[in-house]
Amino acid sequence: MNILTKILATKRDEIAASQRQRSFDDIYSEARQIARPALSLSGSLRQSATPIIAEFKRRSPSKGFINREADVATVVAGYAAHGAAAISALTDREYFAGSLADLSAARQVSSVPLLRKDFIISPYQLCEARIAGADAALLIAAALTREQCAELAAFARSLGLETLLEVHSEAELSYISPHISAVGVNNRDLSTFVTSTATSLTLAALIPDSYVKVSESGISDTETVKTLQRAGFRGFLMGEIFMKADNPVQAFAAFAESLKAESQQRRTFTAQADK
Repeated sequence: MNILTKILATKRDEIAASQRQRSFDDIYSEARQIARPALSLSGSLRQSATPIIAEFKRRSPSKGFINREADVATVVAGYAAHGAAAISALTDREYFAGSLADLSAARQVSSVPLLRKDFIISPYQLCEARIAGADAALLIAAALTREQCAELAAFARSLGLETLLEVHSEAELSYISPHISAVGVNNRDLSTFVTSTATSLTLAALIPDSYVKVSESGISDTETVKTLQRAGFRGFLMGEIFMKADNPVQAFAAFAESLKAESQQRRTFTAQADK
């Protein structure tokens, strides 16, 4: 049994337990009554000078705890203050030490789009996401059938949520459906945890330009971001590089400033060359 299979088995048990405590009809009714308009993840990435989905992540299955003591409100508020286009909050408890409480706490301190990152396999989880303050939810192709993915994307849209479809191979691009808002390429193979940004570069041209393209995992320097931008990516989901620092907010701020400075230099160079 690989790690993804194990995680999904745990997730099914967790959802069943949650539904014994609170019915789907009950949670769906509450989700539909949320008045706050959801923010656009894809729109924010298109417009931001710092197109980073900055992630709050305490641990991972492959590396254990990355930052056990990090305070979600402090880190997320700092990410937003220093220009993150969006925030990703991991809510898986068993393998990533996250929770829906982290999502709610992130919502309280941030006015940028908020992504629920989890192994979403049920409409129940999308209702939870909307209630906790998410603006978008991650759908992982490797965890779903094409039909399940399309149904979940449509259900998310009905709640006002955008969806970020995560793929890792050309075959998984067939999961793209009309209700998907953005397509993310995970550079980390979820079955082996081997990471390479070459995966993003290989798939970039195969993703329709009508979707915001997001590169996920394995990005640690501005040069890689620039390379991926030239390939058509408009968003970058990054977390571990910041969370493993003694001060995640300072690490993000330094990266964001470097990225903005290099972007300004390129614009200046281009303007001078056009004269």
